[in-house]
Amino acid sequence: MVAGTKEESQEPLGMSGMVKRHNYWRAKVKVPAVTWSESLATTAQEWAEELARRGCKMEHRPNQGKWDGSAFGENIYWSSGLQNSAEHVVDSWASEIDFFNKKTGKCKGGVCGHYTQVVWRTTKEIGCGMAKCGNQEIWVCNYNPPGNYIGKRPY
Repeated sequence: MVAGTKEESQEPLGMSGMVKRHNYWRAKVKVPAVTWSESLATTAQEWAEELARRGCKMEHRPNQGKWDGSAFGENIYWSSGLQNSAEHVVDSWASEIDFFNKKTGKCKGGVCGHYTQVVWRTTKEIGCGMAKCGNQEIWVCNYNPPGNYIGKRPY
C-alpha cells in the first residue's frame, strides 16, 4: 500500500506524533516530509511482537528467510522501565546527529545510522510498531524507500 490519502497518512493513537517528529528532523535538513504507511506499520508491529516473543532482544530483521526485511529501512529502539512517546523515540535516534559529519556525510566517533535513516532524502513513508516484555518496550520503524546506503549521503 502506498501512502498518500488522508486516511493512510494518519498514524494510530499508539504511534501518535511519529510522522510529525520525523518531519521535524527532516525539515531541519530541508528534505521532503514522510507520510504514514499502514502496511509498513503492520510489518513493523509484526517484528516488534516477534522481538517481544524473543524476550525483547534488540536485533534488526534479517535480509532473508521468513523475516526478510531487505525491502525497507529499519530503526529499532529499546528501553526498560520507561513509558516512551513517539517524540522521545525519534529524538533518541536523531540525537546521533552529534556523530554525523555534514561535510563528509559519514559518522565520526560513534553511531549515526539511526539519524541518517530518519532524514534520508528519498524516504517517502514510514510505519512503526511497539511491543512490551514486562517493563521493557521495543519500538520498530520501517522506511520506504530504505536509506543508509554505503557511500551515499542522506541529503
